[in-house]
Amino acid sequence: MLPALFVSHGAPTLPFDDGPARDFLRGLGKALPRPKVVLAISAHWDTEAPTLTTAAKNSTIHDFYGFPKPLYDLRYDAPGAPEAAVQVGELLGKAGLVARANARRGLDHGAWVPLMLMYPEADIPVLQLSVSSQLGVAHHIALGKALQPFREDGLILASGGFVHNLTALDWNSGPEPEWSVRFADWMDHALTGRRRDDLIAYRSRAPEAARAHPSEDHILPLFVAYGAGETARRLHHSATFGALRMDAYRFD
Repeated sequence: MLPALFVSHGAPTLPFDDGPARDFLRGLGKALPRPKVVLAISAHWDTEAPTLTTAAKNSTIHDFYGFPKPLYDLRYDAPGAPEAAVQVGELLGKAGLVARANARRGLDHGAWVPLMLMYPEADIPVLQLSVSSQLGVAHHIALGKALQPFREDGLILASGGFVHNLTALDWNSGPEPEWSVRFADWMDHALTGRRRDDLIAYRSRAPEAARAHPSEDHILPLFVAYGAGETARRLHHSATFGALRMDAYRFD
């Protein structure tokens, strides 16, 4: 079976930014068996209820502003995966999780930035599943558990940020602050130790949780990947712009 992955997508400029996280993602696709389809769960699609894209062809959403023009020229118009959307909907339904459909939405940068680095040919069908931040951690773990059979020939790619506090960034790329390290270390031990109860209650148990994630949207994709596998292994860890952690995990 293919793994479920969590990757940190960083700033939208990651395809242009020289650094260890970009190099890691460029090698990640080559290190995995080629999937027939990719299910992307991005922090940048947050809906009231789980929602799936069903378009036959994806468009590229540039869901950011104030960046250099070359970034807006990038496109990742991978094929859609409407048949896989039916499969995913059925898997979620069996677990009592009703998924809505969206036939118009394309791929946001939380999906296409890592995919562009992993699979630059844009020739693997991709669909997206939204997060629902108001439903909490346990809901997203349940989503992942329901999706485990998808891994037989599909890749689950959850994309967010391991530490994501935009107000705390150092645009001069200074050293990572100690509070970011403390949170990341606690999360690593909880993930690899399969400490489900601690993860569900991470807001009160993890050091600096509210500082590391003022809002939960960028950490919730991680819990979908966690639910989709039985073991966790960290594949990459680095920080950019000070406290923007770029960690990645594999769940088998």
